Amino acid sequence: MTEVIGVRFKEVGKVYTFDPVGQQFAKGTQVVVETARGLECGTVMDANHMVEDDTLVAPLKPIVRVATEADIKRIADNAEREKKAFKVCEEKIRKHELDMKLIDVEYTFDNKKILFYFTADGRVDFRDLVKDLAAVFRTRIELRQIGVRDEAKMIGGLGICGRPLCCTEHLCDFQPVSIKMAKEQGLSLNPTKISGTCGRLMCCLKYEQESYEHLLKITPKVGAVVDTKEGRGTVVDTNLISGQIKVCLDKSPDAVPSTFNRRQVKTLRDGKMSISKAEREALKNIEKD
Repeated sequence: MTEVIGVRFKEVGKVYTFDPVGQQFAKGTQVVVETARGLECGTVMDANHMVEDDTLVAPLKPIVRVATEADIKRIADNAEREKKAFKVCEEKIRKHELDMKLIDVEYTFDNKKILFYFTADGRVDFRDLVKDLAAVFRTRIELRQIGVRDEAKMIGGLGICGRPLCCTEHLCDFQPVSIKMAKEQGLSLNPTKISGTCGRLMCCLKYEQESYEHLLKITPKVGAVVDTKEGRGTVVDTNLISGQIKVCLDKSPDAVPSTFNRRQVKTLRDGKMSISKAEREALKNIEKD
Protein backbone atom coordinates (compact mmCIF):
# COMPACT_ATOMS: atom_id res chain seq x y z
CA MET A 1 0.00 0.00 0.00
CA THR A 2 1.16 3.54 -0.78
CA GLU A 3 -0.03 6.87 0.63
CA VAL A 4 -1.13 9.34 -2.05
CA ILE A 5 -3.19 12.48 -2.61
CA GLY A 6 -5.31 13.48 -5.62
CA VAL A 7 -4.68 16.83 -7.31
CA ARG A 8 -6.75 18.57 -10.00
CA PHE A 9 -5.37 21.35 -12.22
CA LYS A 10 -8.54 22.44 -14.03
CA GLU A 11 -11.91 23.25 -12.51
CA VAL A 12 -13.55 20.11 -13.91
CA GLY A 13 -10.49 18.17 -14.94
CA LYS A 14 -8.98 14.79 -14.26
CA VAL A 15 -7.63 14.10 -10.78
CA TYR A 16 -3.98 13.01 -10.78
CA THR A 17 -2.18 11.08 -8.06
CA PHE A 18 0.92 12.43 -6.28
CA ASP A 19 3.24 11.48 -3.44
CA PRO A 20 2.57 13.65 -0.33
CA VAL A 21 6.15 12.94 0.87
CA GLY A 22 5.00 12.37 4.45
CA GLN A 23 2.94 15.56 4.74
CA GLN A 24 -0.80 15.82 5.44
CA PHE A 25 -2.95 17.76 2.93
CA ALA A 26 -6.60 18.68 3.41
CA LYS A 27 -9.06 18.80 0.53
CA GLY A 28 -9.04 22.24 -1.10
CA THR A 29 -5.39 22.98 -0.33
CA GLN A 30 -3.52 24.49 -3.26
CA VAL A 31 -0.17 22.82 -3.91
CA VAL A 32 2.73 23.09 -6.34
CA VAL A 33 3.71 19.75 -7.89
CA GLU A 34 6.20 18.37 -10.38
CA THR A 35 4.56 17.15 -13.60
CA ALA A 36 5.66 16.09 -17.08
CA ARG A 37 5.12 19.72 -18.14
CA GLY A 38 7.22 21.07 -15.27
CA LEU A 39 5.96 22.77 -12.12
CA GLU A 40 2.17 23.14 -11.93
CA CYS A 41 -0.19 24.50 -9.28
CA GLY A 42 -3.32 22.51 -8.50
CA THR A 43 -5.97 21.87 -5.86
CA VAL A 44 -6.07 18.83 -3.60
CA MET A 45 -9.31 16.95 -4.33
CA ASP A 46 -8.52 13.73 -2.44
CA ALA A 47 -6.78 14.09 0.93
CA ASN A 48 -4.14 11.60 2.08
CA HIS A 49 -5.28 8.01 1.56
CA MET A 50 -3.82 4.58 0.90
CA VAL A 51 -4.04 2.76 -2.44
CA GLU A 52 -2.81 -0.58 -3.75
CA ASP A 53 0.63 -0.42 -5.35
CA ASP A 54 -0.53 -2.15 -8.55
CA THR A 55 -3.03 0.67 -9.24
CA LEU A 56 -0.28 3.31 -9.45
CA VAL A 57 1.62 4.44 -12.52
CA ALA A 58 5.28 4.73 -11.57
CA PRO A 59 7.13 6.85 -10.89
CA LEU A 60 4.91 8.82 -8.54
CA LYS A 61 5.72 12.54 -8.66
CA PRO A 62 6.17 14.34 -5.31
CA ILE A 63 4.44 17.39 -3.89
CA VAL A 64 6.93 20.29 -4.01
CA ARG A 65 5.22 22.68 -1.58
CA VAL A 66 1.98 24.21 -0.43
CA ALA A 67 1.19 27.15 -2.74
CA THR A 68 2.45 30.47 -1.40
CA GLU A 69 0.95 33.94 -1.88
CA ALA A 70 3.45 34.45 -4.69
CA ASP A 71 2.23 31.25 -6.36
CA ILE A 72 -1.40 32.36 -6.12
CA LYS A 73 -0.49 35.76 -7.57
CA ARG A 74 1.31 34.06 -10.46
CA ILE A 75 -1.86 32.11 -11.29
CA ALA A 76 -3.87 35.35 -11.36
CA ASP A 77 -1.22 37.05 -13.51
CA ASN A 78 -1.21 34.10 -15.91
CA ALA A 79 -4.99 34.38 -16.29
CA GLU A 80 -4.56 38.01 -17.43
CA ARG A 81 -1.76 37.03 -19.80
CA GLU A 82 -3.98 34.33 -21.28
CA LYS A 83 -6.66 36.89 -22.19
CA LYS A 84 -4.11 39.04 -24.02
CA ALA A 85 -2.55 36.01 -25.72
CA PHE A 86 -5.99 34.94 -26.94
CA LYS A 87 -6.52 38.27 -28.74
CA VAL A 88 -3.05 38.21 -30.26
CA CYS A 89 -3.50 34.67 -31.54
CA GLU A 90 -6.87 35.48 -33.10
CA GLU A 91 -5.27 38.39 -34.97
CA LYS A 92 -2.49 36.14 -36.25
CA ILE A 93 -4.99 33.49 -37.37
CA ARG A 94 -6.87 36.11 -39.40
CA LYS A 95 -3.59 37.39 -40.82
CA HIS A 96 -2.61 33.92 -42.06
CA GLU A 97 -6.20 33.17 -43.17
CA LEU A 98 -6.22 29.83 -41.38
CA ASP A 99 -9.41 27.77 -41.23
CA MET A 100 -9.31 27.18 -37.47
CA LYS A 101 -11.20 28.37 -34.40
CA LEU A 102 -9.26 29.36 -31.28
CA ILE A 103 -10.95 27.97 -28.15
CA ASP A 104 -8.65 28.61 -25.20
CA VAL A 105 -5.15 29.67 -24.16
CA GLU A 106 -3.20 28.29 -21.23
CA TYR A 107 0.08 29.44 -19.71
CA THR A 108 2.01 26.79 -17.83
CA PHE A 109 2.65 27.71 -14.20
CA ASP A 110 6.36 28.35 -14.81
CA ASN A 111 5.60 30.44 -17.95
CA LYS A 112 7.93 28.27 -20.04
CA LYS A 113 5.18 27.30 -22.48
CA ILE A 114 1.89 28.66 -23.85
CA LEU A 115 -0.72 26.22 -25.13
CA PHE A 116 -3.29 27.34 -27.71
CA TYR A 117 -6.31 25.05 -28.07
CA PHE A 118 -8.25 25.15 -31.35
CA THR A 119 -10.77 23.26 -33.44
CA ALA A 120 -10.70 22.68 -37.19
CA ASP A 121 -12.43 20.44 -39.69
CA GLY A 122 -9.17 18.90 -40.86
CA ARG A 123 -5.43 19.29 -40.66
CA VAL A 124 -4.07 22.83 -40.46
CA ASP A 125 -0.59 23.98 -41.47
CA PHE A 126 0.12 26.38 -38.61
CA ARG A 127 3.92 26.48 -38.83
CA ASP A 128 4.02 30.17 -39.79
CA LEU A 129 1.52 30.96 -37.05
CA VAL A 130 3.75 29.29 -34.45
CA LYS A 131 6.74 31.34 -35.65
CA ASP A 132 4.76 34.57 -35.32
CA LEU A 133 3.52 33.68 -31.83
CA ALA A 134 7.00 32.68 -30.69
CA ALA A 135 8.36 36.02 -31.93
CA VAL A 136 5.71 37.88 -29.90
CA PHE A 137 5.83 35.89 -26.64
CA ARG A 138 9.45 34.67 -26.78
CA THR A 139 8.67 31.32 -25.18
CA ARG A 140 7.72 27.81 -26.29
CA ILE A 141 4.46 27.66 -28.23
CA GLU A 142 2.23 24.61 -28.59
CA LEU A 143 -0.92 24.50 -30.72
CA ARG A 144 -3.22 21.64 -29.78
CA GLN A 145 -6.21 20.60 -31.89
CA ILE A 146 -9.17 19.41 -29.82
CA GLY A 147 -12.55 17.82 -30.58
CA VAL A 148 -16.02 19.31 -30.28
CA ARG A 149 -16.63 17.64 -26.91
CA ASP A 150 -13.54 19.30 -25.46
CA GLU A 151 -14.64 22.59 -27.00
CA ALA A 152 -18.00 22.40 -25.21
CA LYS A 153 -16.25 21.51 -21.94
CA MET A 154 -13.97 24.56 -22.20
CA ILE A 155 -16.59 27.07 -23.33
CA GLY A 156 -19.53 25.81 -21.29
CA GLY A 157 -23.23 26.49 -21.83
CA LEU A 158 -26.67 25.08 -21.11
CA GLY A 159 -28.00 21.71 -22.17
CA ILE A 160 -31.50 21.00 -23.47
CA CYS A 161 -32.45 20.19 -19.86
CA GLY A 162 -31.83 23.84 -18.96
CA ARG A 163 -28.90 23.03 -16.67
CA PRO A 164 -25.18 23.79 -17.20
CA LEU A 165 -23.41 21.20 -19.34
CA CYS A 166 -22.42 18.07 -17.42
CA CYS A 167 -18.89 18.24 -18.84
CA THR A 168 -18.39 21.70 -17.30
CA GLU A 169 -20.10 20.80 -14.01
CA HIS A 170 -18.84 17.39 -12.91
CA LEU A 171 -17.66 15.09 -15.73
CA CYS A 172 -13.87 14.70 -15.48
CA ASP A 173 -13.61 12.25 -18.39
CA PHE A 174 -15.81 11.65 -21.41
CA GLN A 175 -17.45 8.22 -21.36
CA PRO A 176 -18.16 6.40 -24.65
CA VAL A 177 -21.78 6.88 -25.73
CA SER A 178 -23.45 4.98 -28.59
CA ILE A 179 -26.61 5.08 -30.68
CA LYS A 180 -27.38 1.63 -29.28
CA MET A 181 -27.85 3.22 -25.83
CA ALA A 182 -30.46 5.64 -27.19
CA LYS A 183 -32.26 2.76 -28.91
CA GLU A 184 -32.27 0.62 -25.77
CA GLN A 185 -33.62 3.51 -23.71
CA GLY A 186 -36.54 3.93 -26.08
CA LEU A 187 -35.53 7.40 -27.23
CA SER A 188 -36.43 8.88 -30.59
CA LEU A 189 -33.46 8.48 -32.94
CA ASN A 190 -33.78 12.10 -33.98
CA PRO A 191 -30.40 13.89 -33.94
CA THR A 192 -31.92 17.04 -32.44
CA LYS A 193 -33.40 15.02 -29.56
CA ILE A 194 -30.38 12.95 -28.55
CA SER A 195 -27.41 15.20 -29.33
CA GLY A 196 -25.90 17.77 -27.00
CA THR A 197 -24.61 21.30 -27.56
CA CYS A 198 -21.41 19.83 -29.01
CA GLY A 199 -23.39 18.06 -31.74
CA ARG A 200 -22.50 14.61 -30.42
CA LEU A 201 -24.61 12.11 -28.48
CA MET A 202 -25.55 13.41 -25.02
CA CYS A 203 -23.24 12.24 -22.25
CA CYS A 204 -26.23 11.68 -19.95
CA LEU A 205 -27.26 8.64 -22.03
CA LYS A 206 -24.59 6.81 -20.06
CA TYR A 207 -26.04 7.59 -16.63
CA GLU A 208 -28.92 5.09 -16.59
CA GLN A 209 -27.63 2.64 -19.19
CA GLU A 210 -26.80 -0.03 -16.62
CA SER A 211 -30.38 0.03 -15.33
CA TYR A 212 -31.81 -0.19 -18.85
CA GLU A 213 -29.56 -3.13 -19.67
CA HIS A 214 -30.93 -4.96 -16.60
CA LEU A 215 -34.52 -4.15 -17.56
CA LEU A 216 -33.95 -5.35 -21.12
CA LYS A 217 -32.79 -8.72 -19.76
CA ILE A 218 -36.02 -9.27 -17.80
CA THR A 219 -38.49 -7.68 -20.25
CA PRO A 220 -39.63 -9.37 -23.51
CA LYS A 221 -38.68 -7.24 -26.52
CA VAL A 222 -40.98 -6.11 -29.29
CA GLY A 223 -41.56 -9.11 -31.58
CA ALA A 224 -41.14 -11.65 -28.77
CA VAL A 225 -43.55 -14.60 -28.64
CA VAL A 226 -44.98 -14.93 -25.13
CA ASP A 227 -47.41 -17.09 -23.19
CA THR A 228 -50.04 -15.18 -21.17
CA LYS A 229 -53.05 -16.15 -19.06
CA GLU A 230 -55.19 -15.25 -22.08
CA GLY A 231 -53.15 -17.33 -24.51
CA ARG A 232 -50.12 -17.03 -26.76
CA GLY A 233 -49.29 -13.80 -28.54
CA THR A 234 -46.66 -11.39 -29.87
CA VAL A 235 -45.30 -8.37 -28.02
CA VAL A 236 -46.04 -5.16 -29.95
CA ASP A 237 -44.99 -2.55 -27.39
CA THR A 238 -43.08 -2.34 -24.10
CA ASN A 239 -42.50 0.12 -21.27
CA LEU A 240 -39.24 -0.82 -19.59
CA ILE A 241 -39.73 1.47 -16.59
CA SER A 242 -43.26 0.39 -15.63
CA GLY A 243 -42.80 -3.19 -16.83
CA GLN A 244 -46.04 -3.04 -18.86
CA ILE A 245 -46.11 -4.83 -22.22
CA LYS A 246 -48.78 -4.93 -24.92
CA VAL A 247 -49.45 -8.30 -26.53
CA CYS A 248 -51.34 -9.04 -29.72
CA LEU A 249 -53.03 -12.38 -28.97
CA ASP A 250 -52.96 -15.08 -31.64
CA LYS A 251 -56.63 -15.91 -31.00
CA SER A 252 -57.75 -12.34 -31.77
CA PRO A 253 -55.14 -10.65 -34.03
CA ASP A 254 -57.48 -7.80 -35.01
CA ALA A 255 -58.44 -6.88 -31.45
CA VAL A 256 -56.84 -4.17 -29.32
CA PRO A 257 -53.58 -5.55 -27.82
CA SER A 258 -53.90 -6.76 -24.24
CA THR A 259 -51.71 -5.25 -21.52
CA PHE A 260 -49.75 -7.37 -19.05
CA ASN A 261 -46.97 -6.90 -16.54
CA ARG A 262 -43.70 -8.58 -17.52
CA ARG A 263 -44.07 -10.87 -14.48
CA GLN A 264 -47.37 -12.19 -15.88
CA VAL A 265 -45.95 -13.55 -19.11
CA LYS A 266 -43.52 -16.29 -20.10
CA THR A 267 -41.15 -15.63 -23.00
CA LEU A 268 -41.13 -18.45 -25.54
CA ARG A 269 -38.98 -16.70 -28.15
CA ASP A 270 -37.52 -13.28 -27.51
CA GLY A 271 -37.41 -10.51 -30.08
CA LYS A 272 -34.37 -8.58 -31.29
CA MET A 273 -33.54 -4.91 -30.96
CA SER A 274 -31.64 -3.57 -33.94
CA ILE A 275 -30.77 -0.30 -35.62
CA SER A 276 -31.50 -0.12 -39.32
CA LYS A 277 -28.81 0.80 -41.81
CA ALA A 278 -30.71 3.98 -42.70
CA GLU A 279 -30.91 5.03 -39.02
CA ARG A 280 -27.23 4.38 -38.43
CA GLU A 281 -26.26 6.29 -41.56
CA ALA A 282 -28.37 9.28 -40.51
CA LEU A 283 -26.82 9.33 -37.04
CA LYS A 284 -23.20 8.38 -37.81
CA ASN A 285 -21.85 11.93 -37.30
CA ILE A 286 -23.25 12.41 -33.80
CA GLU A 287 -21.70 9.16 -32.54
CA LYS A 288 -18.13 10.30 -33.26
CA ASP A 289 -15.90 11.51 -30.42
